[in-house]
Amino acid sequence: MKLSQIALKSINTPAIRRRLMDALGCTEFTIARYIQKNSDNLTKAAAMQIIREVTGLSDIEILDIG
Repeated sequence: MKLSQIALKSINTPAIRRRLMDALGCTEFTIARYIQKNSDNLTKAAAMQIIREVTGLSDIEILDIG
């Protein structure tokens, strides 16, 4: 599963990338690569929780289902 373009743009800030880095246990470079490639690693439960908190989007708005 992939993230929507709205969600990708919303999380592509240094502060949010750092939160995702801590939650997923990887480097900021890796998070930047995940965002660039729209990696399904961004749909892991820990990442989704952060994305929900910081964007205020629902799962339907976060995920690109289609």
